[in-house]
Amino acid sequence: MSAPLLSLRDVTLGYDRHPAVHHLSAEIERGSLTALIGPNGAGKSTLLKALAGALDQLSGTIVADASLRIAYLPQSAALDRSFPICLFDLVAAGLWHRTGAFGSLGKADRVLVQAALERVGLQGFERRTLDALSGGQLQRALFARLILQDADLILLDEPFAAIDTKTSADLLDMIHGWHAQGRTIIAVLHDMPIVRDHFPQSLLLARECVAHGSTDAVLTERHLARARQMIEAFDEEAHICAQDSLS
Repeated sequence: MSAPLLSLRDVTLGYDRHPAVHHLSAEIERGSLTALIGPNGAGKSTLLKALAGALDQLSGTIVADASLRIAYLPQSAALDRSFPICLFDLVAAGLWHRTGAFGSLGKADRVLVQAALERVGLQGFERRTLDALSGGQLQRALFARLILQDADLILLDEPFAAIDTKTSADLLDMIHGWHAQGRTIIAVLHDMPIVRDHFPQSLLLARECVAHGSTDAVLTERHLARARQMIEAFDEEAHICAQDSLS
């Protein structure tokens, strides 16, 4: 059996040493398609940030291959749509691993950007600024950027929030295409029908891991009720837990 893509060992996450995720241990298998679910305030976005390398853990370890290439899609609400950048340049940022942070685009790079825009149905929108895009158009542009990142692990934070049904269906097709290519995908989701129909694996989080495994086994009334109870009982003033020693 091959080693997991990611191993989380007694991981605690938070901000200003105030914990948001407690003592999480889990393994993410290579090529898996996993929904990260749980009530509001469960720590889902916090966990995704840590997996993306954007947040250091307070304790515990996250083990991954040093060569692992990660693409991270934050919530669209976190983006500053007043930032003066056009859609073409936003998507082209996905080629940073080829061009460097300040490198110029060559002819071959521009062909790749154009192909990504056509893949998401945004040809002809290249010079539009972000504030001129609808929510669905912006999310398509961000998926085009993900295409160019060519990552082994794709992290999606609420990818279908506030977009139309047609865009959601198109983006789901892209996710299934990435999965068929052997990429590993973890998505924060709230729509349980989408989880049940499209994501074979689920991790149910309520500051702690409630259940992790096949979606059918995770999405039970007992597990969901326990997650709600754990969030309701959580002490927002609690101090950080002591780290258990790891063998």
